[in-house]
Amino acid sequence: MSGKSVTIGKQRGPSRHDSYSATRTKALALLAGCTFALGTGFCSTPLAWADPAGVIKPTEPAQRIPDFVGLVKQVKPAVVSITAMIRADAIEGENGGMGGMGGSPFPFPFPFQMAPQPSNQLVEARGSGFVISADGYVVTNNHVVKGATKVTVTFDDGTTLPAKIVGRDGKTDLALLKVTSTQKLPFIELGESEDVQPGEWVIAVGNPYGLGGTVTAGIVSARGRDINEGPYDNFIQVDAPINRGNSGGPLFTQDGKVVGVNTAILSPSGGGSIGIGFAIPSDTVRSVVDQLRKTGHVVRGYLGVNAQAISPVLARALNLPTPKEQGALPSGALVASVAAGSPAEKAGLKAQDVITDFNGQKVASPHDLAVRVAAIAPGTQVTVAFIRAGNPQTLSLKIGNLAGSTPNAHGNGSGAASGQRLGVALSPLTAELRQQLGLAAGVHGVVVSDVEAGSPADQAGVRPGDLIQAVGNDAVDNPRAVATDVKAALAAKKPVLLRILRENQSLFIAISPDQPAPPPPADTGDGDGDDDN
Repeated sequence: MSGKSVTIGKQRGPSRHDSYSATRTKALALLAGCTFALGTGFCSTPLAWADPAGVIKPTEPAQRIPDFVGLVKQVKPAVVSITAMIRADAIEGENGGMGGMGGSPFPFPFPFQMAPQPSNQLVEARGSGFVISADGYVVTNNHVVKGATKVTVTFDDGTTLPAKIVGRDGKTDLALLKVTSTQKLPFIELGESEDVQPGEWVIAVGNPYGLGGTVTAGIVSARGRDINEGPYDNFIQVDAPINRGNSGGPLFTQDGKVVGVNTAILSPSGGGSIGIGFAIPSDTVRSVVDQLRKTGHVVRGYLGVNAQAISPVLARALNLPTPKEQGALPSGALVASVAAGSPAEKAGLKAQDVITDFNGQKVASPHDLAVRVAAIAPGTQVTVAFIRAGNPQTLSLKIGNLAGSTPNAHGNGSGAASGQRLGVALSPLTAELRQQLGLAAGVHGVVVSDVEAGSPADQAGVRPGDLIQAVGNDAVDNPRAVATDVKAALAAKKPVLLRILRENQSLFIAISPDQPAPPPPADTGDGDGDDDN
């Protein structure tokens, strides 16, 4: 065949055989890397023809896409499907009824849409989980089992066992279950999420849409994601497909260790995965699960500061080091106020200090600080690095217990006791806050330092930085006065009427503590956290 001449450009039309032969000759010549002599139709270099019946044996590439077959076979026996029987009214109350129909980009986690039913009926919802010990402890998401009257766990071999809820933590959206078996169960270990890097291959195993034992793979897209769904958001973002029903399932690295618990997806349409999923880091899982196993609940560290982010202008005013990277924002947490009697006050931290490092870990933002403080067990001695008046300093202090902190610790004023019922933390209007808020010397009131997500105050539209100038018809200038007037309004079973100054504009806000909290975005827990550090 290599000696056959094909005439090109003659008046007579080529036969089907000639046309095919010419096309094939050109194609084979190009594949062989030769060139055609202009106007001849011949290859200018010799061709080595392969046997048409021969087997094509491509050269193996230097780098291959990871093969997860062996890994999946090893870990699947420890990954379980979780079925929870939940009251219909509990689902509607927490998630607004249908999956993701409330406008949240983080849709309802369960795989099936559920029609409205009488509140005394139960509906079946499914999620995922994994065994972490041979004696039957199982990790899953809080939102998978919250409100459940009955929970069962199904293993990869079809075995189904009843499960007891040992404890739940809504602030991190984690839950610990316990099953009892006559034999030791296969289990998987938690890895080190701090070692995970963007670009690293990961696989997710779970129960999407009720299809148990499903495996998907992708890479780590980012770390430390705060999606504003809880006070301790610190997610690993992945592009491995995660769908409804994957909630609570494990995220593995190639060494077979669990580095995350799949908990949320970004889905603007309220549908399935678009390649943006979020997992709770294993370091957080380890800390929470250890406490749930021991006591059934979680206690968190308490520092006693309200902190804010640092703008470039603030950085210059505070004589902070200029970021090395051009355009990068200053890092650290600027202390806006220190709670009376708190560990921070006892150790000597002051307003205008900038915390840059907490117990050996860099603090990039106030959120960073909140996450790191909450992860420390109360009573632990820690070191805090900070900048004061341009000078780096370090001090040591003992972390307190957030649950046992005094009402004043939630702001800097005694009005926080009643504020907790409304979901606000209050601070007196100090000279520093007056300057930060741009308020004239003649303006008086009480500063809202924080608003609890999902609280009555949050629903009513109160924001951090608002200045409360009056409660009802009474002008107020300290947190105690706010507390007294709020208490009186609550005792009279009336909405609390606040006159607010916001960005130099006055407005009225009415707060009813009896109104139900709005449903939280479904895949990240119940949003009942407290941002105080």
